[in-house]
Amino acid sequence: MNPKKKESLFLGSLFLVVQCLCVVKGDVHFYDFVLKEENFTMLCSIETMLAVNGSIPGPVIQVHKGDTMYVNVHNQGSYGVTIHWHGVKQPRNPWSDGTNYITQCPIEPGSNFTYEVIFSTEEGTLWWHAHSDWTRVGVHGAIVILPAIGTTYPFPKPDDEEIIILGSLYSGNVKSSLDEDLHSGIDLPHSVAYTINGEPGDLCPCSKETTYRWMVEYGKTYLIRLVNAAVSADLFFAVAEHNLTVVGTDAHYTKPINTSYIMISPGQTMDILLRTNQSLGHYYIAARQFWSQDVPAFLYDSVNATMILQYKGNYTIPSSPTFPSNLPFYKDLRSAITFTNLFKSLANKDYPVNVPLNITTKMFITLSMGGIIFHNLTSTLEAKASSANNISWSNPTTDVLLAYYRNISGVYTTDFPDQPPFYFNFTGDDFPYTLTELGTKVKMLNYNEAVEMVFQSTNLVEGAALHPMHLHGHSFYVVGSGPGIYDNVTDPKSFNLVDPVEVNTFGVPKEGWLAIRFVANNPGVWFWHCHLDRHMTWGMSSVFIVKNGDTTETSIRKPPPQLPLCDASFGLRLESIDGLDQGKENESIFI
Repeated sequence: MNPKKKESLFLGSLFLVVQCLCVVKGDVHFYDFVLKEENFTMLCSIETMLAVNGSIPGPVIQVHKGDTMYVNVHNQGSYGVTIHWHGVKQPRNPWSDGTNYITQCPIEPGSNFTYEVIFSTEEGTLWWHAHSDWTRVGVHGAIVILPAIGTTYPFPKPDDEEIIILGSLYSGNVKSSLDEDLHSGIDLPHSVAYTINGEPGDLCPCSKETTYRWMVEYGKTYLIRLVNAAVSADLFFAVAEHNLTVVGTDAHYTKPINTSYIMISPGQTMDILLRTNQSLGHYYIAARQFWSQDVPAFLYDSVNATMILQYKGNYTIPSSPTFPSNLPFYKDLRSAITFTNLFKSLANKDYPVNVPLNITTKMFITLSMGGIIFHNLTSTLEAKASSANNISWSNPTTDVLLAYYRNISGVYTTDFPDQPPFYFNFTGDDFPYTLTELGTKVKMLNYNEAVEMVFQSTNLVEGAALHPMHLHGHSFYVVGSGPGIYDNVTDPKSFNLVDPVEVNTFGVPKEGWLAIRFVANNPGVWFWHCHLDRHMTWGMSSVFIVKNGDTTETSIRKPPPQLPLCDASFGLRLESIDGLDQGKENESIFI
């Protein structure tokens, strides 16, 4: 699937034309996205899913580094939606980040909103997806950012390229299932299969005829643009009898990584070179879930998604493609960690690193699973929850960005803690009696603040897992990681400050820690969260508000016209439960 511009010019307002002429430095691109419920035949049944322009995955966006695009999103579905441009920093432009109740309210059915997406330093592969409920099951697609005109890749130019998007498939209407499960408070939907470019592959029922096939020529080098769009799954990925060379991740180039398999977390993207140097034939490209949690094995999705790499030429077609014997098994933690630890930046004169050294803000963040107990007048309801420093994020009824920009009180508080309420054996099998708080707490940062965040995974209620943490509006350097409990005296001595990988999403090891650094040089309101949507939905997230600098060029731009309005009936994530006593403070407890 070569990148193609499925773009159509639409009539823009004078406001947009003026911005094109006065602000944009690179080329300008225009797209129309029409969101509509469509029927898809999957696994012997017909499923109805929200999709963009009638396809899953949706349109491929292709730009050059430094370009700008305008995307007019028409919502013809039955519920509100936002679109997030994952990994695009959007300098000074949080208004188009597309995060539900963080930077905007949903685009309601029957209405439209035009996003202005500003590309700056990104180069490589990113992606776009819905950022409201779990709508990104069907609403997602790739973003191809080519080198700026007149420049090229830091590796020999490939002969061709292929976009491969890994996704999730659910039975029934995932939006309705999610709403029902949130009200029950017990669990959230589990996928029934994984997909490659929208298809589960011929190992699944009723899927042989629709399996995605990639035709290649012998002796060529191909660039694979790999996206993990799965809702809540880290995935292993391999090509039978072929080695892979990773040359980029999250639209940043890396030192080449020669490997026989990939482990990619939801939200991550990778640029991978593949040399077609094997015997002419058919080879499976396969993905299977990496399950990092210590819960019963039957809970994870054991379906292996496949596509077929098919050589051109004259040869005897095999009865079945070769399956990758090097694809790690579902709970292979060692293989996941080994691969993750290989990433380093190029760190040369053309692609320098700028790791902040003089840190002015330090945060230690515990990531935990647990429960919340709600009391009303007649009963008690237990609901699952996740948290960061024992705060479980709750969406307000209007977006945080507008409240901040217009100084509207009562929407959020500025007391997100830099430390957990107390320290204990975070990775132990026993855990203390711990209260967690449901709230809308943000962290304020001054412009150009140098921030270090250490994420600590915990094993509360045996919920230890790999947590892929994603930061909006910025990229960050991964300066260190390790098993066990972080030691703030000895562990910083091993930090990589020379060539750490620069990303927007990276996994906190199971029962381990991850240290990142970044400069808060993008004024605005920026979400950060676990990109396992199960954990994000349960509250493992928060918000940075980066204050304006001293000049217009270091301050948030003015809001665009016709921002989507908030409908208060959507309510808060958990406080919409029927019968909740709004006059009584909710008691929240990890149990």
